[in-house]
Amino acid sequence: MNITLIGYGEVGRILAEDLRARGEAVTAFDLKLGGEAGNALREHAAAHGVALAGSHADAVRGAALIISAVTASQAVPVAQACAAGVDEGAFFLDFNSASPGAKCRAAEIVGAAGGRYVEGAVMTSVPPYRIKVPLLLGGPDAAALQAVLDGLGFAAQVASAQLGVASATKMCRSVMIKGLEAMVIEAFTTARHYGVEDAVIASLRETFPGVDWEKQAAYFFQRVIEHGRRRSEEVREVAQTVREAGLEPWSASGTAERQAWVADLADAGLFGARGAPGFARSADWRTEADRILKHLKGTS
Repeated sequence: MNITLIGYGEVGRILAEDLRARGEAVTAFDLKLGGEAGNALREHAAAHGVALAGSHADAVRGAALIISAVTASQAVPVAQACAAGVDEGAFFLDFNSASPGAKCRAAEIVGAAGGRYVEGAVMTSVPPYRIKVPLLLGGPDAAALQAVLDGLGFAAQVASAQLGVASATKMCRSVMIKGLEAMVIEAFTTARHYGVEDAVIASLRETFPGVDWEKQAAYFFQRVIEHGRRRSEEVREVAQTVREAGLEPWSASGTAERQAWVADLADAGLFGARGAPGFARSADWRTEADRILKHLKGTS
């Protein structure tokens, strides 16, 4: 079948690789294709036989399945940009970490254009699982799309025929997961400053014996350094989800700020050049914490 990926970042490229390996025809569009960053994307597409389109609308014309995998804040704008080219009856799978309200707005746009909108909630990090990442589907056409996705190698299950349920599940989980990332970076870096990190980790190990805190901290530091910008946008959608429930999102808002702060440091080159060997790849979180502390002290 003809499949279009809107967004050719880490997730889009992984899906493209796995779908092409199954012999599916894949077209992709990404705004970065027009800039310097587009060189690497074009090379990847050429290596894997992925066709590249010049616009959202051109990319989705003729596609039986459209997968939107962009940054959280662009979920609704991408639905608007694609609407002019969506074929009648085409599935539009929204992979984005957006609030239930945003998903419902995107569904209205796609539905008005004749497409079948299905929200998708990705329930853990994509890279380890690739196309088999646990995926919750929601909306009136979720069951029909599940049958299609099963045939493509996805690991999807229907959460509800009601829009918003799958995304609410993902967003509430993210309050915890993205919040834990931010808390570990804040707590462990502070502990490193005071020289009490070993005592803190020993105490955490006693309280949570099933967690390897050294390994988990290294993973959290790596993921936030490498993907903090996208994560901060996702958590702002998490905060909006909390607001839609009538609560003030104090925790989620703080998490978004911490994730964005780390992303700013990464963009400034504190952790090395993006794409260079060693960037966000330290097996010891202390290396990255020390870089942060040296930066705060104004030393090199």
